[in-house]
Amino acid sequence: MISNVLDRISFWSLFIVLVLLPIFFLPFVKVPVETSKGLLLVVGLTISIIFWTAARFSGGKIIFPKSWVLVSALGVTVAFLLAALFSTASRMSFFGIMFDVGTFWFMFAAFLLMLVSSVVLRDSRKAKLVLLGVVVSFGVVFIFQILRIFAPQALSLGVLGGKTDNVFGTWNALGLFAGFAAIVSLFLTELFALSKRLKWVLGTIAVLALVMAAIVNFIFVWEMIGIFALIVFIYKISLYSSEMHKEDRHKHFPIFSLVIIMVSLLFFMTGNFIGSFLPNHLGTSNIEISPSLGTTMKVTGSALRKDPVFGIGPNRFTEVWAAHKPVSINSTQFWDASFNAGSGTIPTFASTTGSLGILAWLAFIVLFVWAGVKSFSSGMKHGTGQDAIIFFIASVYLFVASFFYPTGTVLFLLAFAFTGVFVGLSAANRENGEIVISFLDDPRKSFFSILFLVLVMIITAATGFKFVERFASVPYFGSAVAAQTVPQAQSSINKALSLYANDLYFRTYAQIYLVQLNSIVAKGQNISDADKATLQSSFDQAISGANSAVAYNPSNYLNYTTLGAVYETVAPFGVTGAYDKAVEAYEKAGSLNPLNPGIKLSLARLSLTSGKSKEAKDFANQALSLKPDYIDAYIILSQAAKADGNNAAALSYAEQALGLSPNDKSLQQYVGTLKGAPAAPADTKKEDTKKAQ
Repeated sequence: MISNVLDRISFWSLFIVLVLLPIFFLPFVKVPVETSKGLLLVVGLTISIIFWTAARFSGGKIIFPKSWVLVSALGVTVAFLLAALFSTASRMSFFGIMFDVGTFWFMFAAFLLMLVSSVVLRDSRKAKLVLLGVVVSFGVVFIFQILRIFAPQALSLGVLGGKTDNVFGTWNALGLFAGFAAIVSLFLTELFALSKRLKWVLGTIAVLALVMAAIVNFIFVWEMIGIFALIVFIYKISLYSSEMHKEDRHKHFPIFSLVIIMVSLLFFMTGNFIGSFLPNHLGTSNIEISPSLGTTMKVTGSALRKDPVFGIGPNRFTEVWAAHKPVSINSTQFWDASFNAGSGTIPTFASTTGSLGILAWLAFIVLFVWAGVKSFSSGMKHGTGQDAIIFFIASVYLFVASFFYPTGTVLFLLAFAFTGVFVGLSAANRENGEIVISFLDDPRKSFFSILFLVLVMIITAATGFKFVERFASVPYFGSAVAAQTVPQAQSSINKALSLYANDLYFRTYAQIYLVQLNSIVAKGQNISDADKATLQSSFDQAISGANSAVAYNPSNYLNYTTLGAVYETVAPFGVTGAYDKAVEAYEKAGSLNPLNPGIKLSLARLSLTSGKSKEAKDFANQALSLKPDYIDAYIILSQAAKADGNNAAALSYAEQALGLSPNDKSLQQYVGTLKGAPAAPADTKKEDTKKAQ
């Protein structure tokens, strides 16, 4: 039957997506690893939906799980849609730079993945096949990454860099994936009747996962492994006790779970004393910086007070952080960092989608947990349904990880996919758990049903083609960033913009022409007529790119700082209105990022180069009020004082800067110049420093 063939194609397409998602990337091309996974998701999901839809034409029957979990997940997607529609930068909220995590289209794809998984994988045999395929991908990821630690260059494949670069995502996300692999392998080993050979394979993968977790050394991973291993242990003990009463002696004591609990407890209790051993010896120590949960909640509270219902808009945490970050961040080395996510994926969504998004997520989580508890209760009572329970446990692990860490693409998508499988299996095992729609027996039903299915196919195909077109811009953008010459960069960025225009591409476009502009400006007043023509053309193109970035997203301060930098470059040449427009751009950037001392310093530098020393001092002092240890602000104050002929003040400011960075050679030379004495040779200073130490 043709519908069976089409259904098999749909299943295998979905199978490829779920199994290859952790390991898929495009080697030897300038495409980030997580961006390439978006291509796999969209293409695979598109094929799966189209062939599943085509199969319904022949079968004449549509079966959906009857589940409030799916309804609540749709509610989350609708909340993202409304928040994106009311966003002042809707294009960033709908798609972002390249299918960013947190955009509406990403969330819609995640919901479709859940829905398709619940429909296509409602059969226990197919679900187990997918699970085994994912287990195999565990092993592939860990073996490849361990080999990369010892041969990072040989296995870079033209994309990966240092030892901690991997095919999965961030280094800590890889650690969470290792914990996920350990828990899934443990669950399969403890609760399924498997052959001894398969149990040995799963045990080996679990050991590899624990080794990988030890190499990553992310303490949160050990917390997760310990807690979920304890859940498996308790569940197994409860089944073990009930079976012992029935004198079914083939059930074994969960010793494997107990061992994993002890191992995770050891790493958690000893901290870096044991945990740092492997990273230090293998050279894989890695630091990832993100806002804490408390800071994220404070920033979210401030954002909700300003936009209480729909929030600022999906995929705009960078702007939330810029507008509401605490001033205490300026006392750290990350004062100028631009975070695109908070402490976790789900808290980030809360800060950008408003109260509506928060309520939608709460409804989804409550209904999902309630469905899982019912499945657990039924499984313990009847000793059945373990296949659904393992997908529930896996989903809970992934959602908890997404709450406490910005997990990225793979873990978040797997959370939705495994939730869909859990919903599908639970509905299939429950009486009246599915909605069955038959439409070939009624001409009216048949017409509207087929029309709906045709529209689904057309929209799915069109969306997939549009994504591929935008994805094609990524290699060109990578080439522009890596280009060795300005003409090469210009050619590549123009191709990227022709395929997909966004503010990151526009800013890069402006910066490329700004490089050309600066190279001509560096020649001074002695420039040829050809250089003057190139100067004017480069200025026009740079301004065009910066203005286009502002038009694309008028709420991103980076777009205004780029515009200000272009005008600042030409202001010394007497370009009409350049100074005023640069000040206007920087001040707008400052209003969007009010606690950033770097923007105040840009205004101070601009004023100084324009001969306005009083304004330069005012802006530099404003920068120091935000960041008292800001060395560059002291230098600007020193230069302004020197321009006013006040050498004593200039020396005082310079010495304060030197006090903050006493080993800075350029500062030592500058202070020496102000004192009227020649700077000591570098070798002499080095010897003096050694003696002082």
